[in-house]
Amino acid sequence: MPQDIPAPPATPDEALAIVRSRYAEPTLADGSPAPMQVEEFDIGYLVYAEYPDTTDDSGEPQPAPPGGATIIVAKDTGETVTVPNLPTDSAIALYRQQRQSPA
Repeated sequence: MPQDIPAPPATPDEALAIVRSRYAEPTLADGSPAPMQVEEFDIGYLVYAEYPDTTDDSGEPQPAPPGGATIIVAKDTGETVTVPNLPTDSAIALYRQQRQSPA
């Protein structure tokens, strides 16, 4: 099914609006909406949920939940692409690699 492509985003807020219109809102463990962050780079916007660090009953830090994805919104087309939940630089590098590869 073809993706309904909105107008290309000109700001991080516009990229976030595109993501919110296409994807479910991530939630925290208590059910409240997770804060969303947007990292702008030359050819897109990386949009991801921010989860607080958690600790166990003894105060030991706990790992982040497994899985998940971040979303990149292309600046030139408004197309959205999911990439694995990686550190920002790694996610952007993977997107660049995918974008250069022939389909």
